[in-house]
Amino acid sequence: MKLNELKATPGASPKAWRKGRGVGSGNGKTAGRGHKGQNSRAGGGVRWGFEGGQTPLFRRLPKRGFNNKQFAYNYVEIQLGRLQQFEDGTVVDIDLIKDSGLVSFGHDNDGIKILSGGEFNRKLTVRAAKFTASAKEAIEQAGGLAEEV
Repeated sequence: MKLNELKATPGASPKAWRKGRGVGSGNGKTAGRGHKGQNSRAGGGVRWGFEGGQTPLFRRLPKRGFNNKQFAYNYVEIQLGRLQQFEDGTVVDIDLIKDSGLVSFGHDNDGIKILSGGEFNRKLTVRAAKFTASAKEAIEQAGGLAEEV
């Protein structure tokens, strides 16, 4: 058998449909494009994804893939006024705060952040991951110590 003797299986390759070859051909005149309109013209049609000005599907669906948010630190925030319940001279750390039930602490939390807020006048040593500047100042003004751990 030679290459020039190879033939396709009967029915495997249908005969080409010749467009615009007279009305009697069944596909003449408008050549299957209908009358007028954008798609009847040469070069007509819209770009990929265009939906007539409506927000395209690929922009309506939620995005997937890489996002830096997964690497962000997640702190449990606590107001300084809530530490007022501890006695003077106490070392307030993450374990003491958890045990006292001031905050619920999950496995995805990276530490505690102390915010200013409420009345505070205790002489405490506060150990936390983060402090706001005003909270740190309030602790030191009351005679305590703010330590970042």
